[in-house]
Amino acid sequence: MKKTTLALVTATLFGLQANAQFWDISEPQKLSGTVNTNAEENMPVFSKDSSILYFTRTHDAANTGGSDDQDVWFSKRQPDGEYTKCELVKGVNNKFNNAVLGISNDGKTLYLLNSYEGKKDMKKGFAKSVQKGSAWDTPVEIMIPGLDIEGEFYGFHVAENEKTILISYKGPNTVGEEDLYVSTHNGSEWSAPIHMGSKLNSTGFEISPFLSPNQDTLFFSSNGHGGQGDADIFYSVKQGSWTNWSTPVNLGSKINSSKFDAYFIYSESHLYWSSNRENEYSDIYLAMTKTPPPVSIACKGYNVSVFGGADGKVDATVEGGVPPFTYTWSNSSKTEDISGLKIGKYSVTVTDAIGQTASCESTITEPAPPQDVTMKHFFEYNGDKLSVSDGKLMNFVSSVEELLKNGRSNVTISVNSSASNVPTATFVTNEKLARSRANQMEKELNTYFKGKGLTSKVKVKIASVKVQGPAYANDKENTAKYRDYQFIELTTK
Repeated sequence: MKKTTLALVTATLFGLQANAQFWDISEPQKLSGTVNTNAEENMPVFSKDSSILYFTRTHDAANTGGSDDQDVWFSKRQPDGEYTKCELVKGVNNKFNNAVLGISNDGKTLYLLNSYEGKKDMKKGFAKSVQKGSAWDTPVEIMIPGLDIEGEFYGFHVAENEKTILISYKGPNTVGEEDLYVSTHNGSEWSAPIHMGSKLNSTGFEISPFLSPNQDTLFFSSNGHGGQGDADIFYSVKQGSWTNWSTPVNLGSKINSSKFDAYFIYSESHLYWSSNRENEYSDIYLAMTKTPPPVSIACKGYNVSVFGGADGKVDATVEGGVPPFTYTWSNSSKTEDISGLKIGKYSVTVTDAIGQTASCESTITEPAPPQDVTMKHFFEYNGDKLSVSDGKLMNFVSSVEELLKNGRSNVTISVNSSASNVPTATFVTNEKLARSRANQMEKELNTYFKGKGLTSKVKVKIASVKVQGPAYANDKENTAKYRDYQFIELTTK
C-alpha cells in the first residue's frame, strides 16, 4: 500500500448534479502541462475561480528540504487552459512536509498543514497563512481542542464555508487504520473532533475527504469498502447529522484503478485526483464531466373507442435525460404509460436520475353519442307481420346492437302502429288490425334480442296504436290513398 502523509483541499463544484451523482465523465488523462513530473504530485487545490492550482510535490530536488521533502507548488491557468510554469509557493515551505488544506473564497488565506513549530509533525494540526504581496505571511496555528493524532498518517480538508474541517487520522473511537472525523466552528472556536460513524469508517483506512459545497456529499478514499485496488474513491450522502451517512458508493472504473487513487476534488466541470496507476509515484489526473442530455417527453393519446367507454390510453416516450426515470401523472399514476382512460386531459411530468424534468399533455376524446335510429314499414292490406329476416327490420336491429356496442348502456324501442280506415274482415275492426301489428312486432323484437342475450339492455314497448287517415269511400283499390296509414314505426331512445 502506498499512502501519502498529510492533507487535502477545497474547491468549487460545477458540472456535478445533486448529491454528486454526476452522469458520465470523459476518459481520464494525466493533467497536461508541467504539473506532473518524475517526482510525485498530489493533493490538487484550486482557487475559487480555478485560475490557480496548488498541489504538493515530493521527491523533487528543487524542494526546500531536498528530494525527500514535500513542498507546496502552484501554477496559474494560461489562456489556453493549461497549467504550466510551476513555482514554489513563497512563505509556506520549509524542510518539513508542507501541504495546502484549503483556500478561502477570496483567495487570500491558505489553510496549511502545521509544520512550522521546528520539529517534524510536532503538532500534527493545521495552520493558516494570509497573503502578503506576492508571498504569504508566516503561518499561524489553528487550535482544535481534543485533537490527538496517533501514528504517521493523517489529513485535513477545509470545507468551502471555512467553518467545517474533516480530519482523517487514527484517534479516539477509530475502528480501522484511519477514520474520518469532523470539527465545526461555532463563531468563536472549533469543536473537538467527532467520529463520523461506522457507515463511512471501516476496518481499513478512510482518507482524503472532500466535501461538496452544499455539504451534503462526501468524497473520500478507502481500502475498506472493496473496489478496484489498493485504495478507491467513494462518495456518500449525508443523512441528517454528521454521524449519519448513506452506504458509500464506488466512483467506478474510470476514476479508480488497481493501484492507489485518492485526493479527489472537482472544480468547474473538471474532476481531479491523484493516482499511481501508471508510475511508481502519483500523478494528478483529470476527467471532464459530460453535459447530460436534456430530458424531453412526448405523449401520444389513443381515444376512447365507444361513447361513454374507458379504453383510452396515453403512451409516453422519453428522449435524452439520465435513467432511471420517474413519472407523475395528473391521475396519480406512476407508470410510463397509462390506460383504461375515460375522456379528459392527462398530463405527465418525467424526472430523470439527476433531477431534470419535462412534461407533456394529451387530450383523450370519444365518439359522439350514438344517434337514435328509426324504421318505418308500410304494410299491404291486412298485413300485420314483419320478420327480422326482412332486410329493413334486420338493418334496424343491427343498428340497435351497434348503439350498445358504441357506448349506450340500454335502448328502449318504441312501437307505433297504425291502420287505415279501410274495413278489414280478417281482423273485424281496424283497431284490432293496428293492435295485432303492434303485438306481432313486440313479440318479434323480444324474441330476437332474447336470442342475443340482450333482454337486460333492450326494452320494447308499444307506444301508440292508431286508426287514422281519410274516411273510406268504397275505393279499396285506391292503395295510394290509404297506404301511408298502414304502417309500423320503430324508434329508439
